[in-house]
Amino acid sequence: MTSIDQPETVTLEQPTLEAACDAVSDGIAREALVTIFGRCTVDYDGRASSRLEAGDRHVMLKPDGAALVHTDEGQQPVNWQPPGCEHAVSCLREDDARTLVLESVRSTPDERLCVRFRRVDHVAAFAGTDETELTLSGTEEDLRQRILETPAMLETGFTPLATERETSAGAVDIYGEDDAGRTVVVELKRRRVGPDAVSQLRRYVDALTRDLHADATVRGILVAPSVTDRASRLLAEHDLEFVALEPTAE
Repeated sequence: MTSIDQPETVTLEQPTLEAACDAVSDGIAREALVTIFGRCTVDYDGRASSRLEAGDRHVMLKPDGAALVHTDEGQQPVNWQPPGCEHAVSCLREDDARTLVLESVRSTPDERLCVRFRRVDHVAAFAGTDETELTLSGTEEDLRQRILETPAMLETGFTPLATERETSAGAVDIYGEDDAGRTVVVELKRRRVGPDAVSQLRRYVDALTRDLHADATVRGILVAPSVTDRASRLLAEHDLEFVALEPTAE
């Protein structure tokens, strides 16, 4: 008997299609996470239709009903089904050859993902649990809090007055004044940024300039860990400023 404290793992290398079918069926039945790698075609029917001709691919069936099909490139699956689907496996004779058929079916809306393996190189089934939730750090909110708690990090004399201040161009991350009483618009980014962030900041500055009286001076400051060379040139062209700050203290 397998202890519930030691999740059962089944791994098969170069299995026959019949052995692979049995391992996948057992994994689905005991709500394990099942992975299969081999030569397969992929067909999808539902809101649209698609077909992938034969290729070496990695398929993952999750106990929550999700199904993912990956190639050897990119981080996104080339085809997938969401949680809530029903998984099934069978070993059939098609066109005078044995075929392992995986199906992932959803009823609302009606969708079917069908993967046909003519060769299976690896099968694994992992029975485990993960009760933890993702804890994010280094967010734009972290960066906002750093500046609100210590405004001098932005510049000496800066006074935050509001967050998420609405303008006709959208909500400004931090709205405040410098030590000369000039309006300051602060746009926060948690990663290295390019021209798009500069354009966004410029729209906020232009919107506030229109909203305030005609002779108002509105400064725009982009805060991020770093900017691209093109973004740096655009900042200079539009008389905008940059302050390098990480979301969290090192």
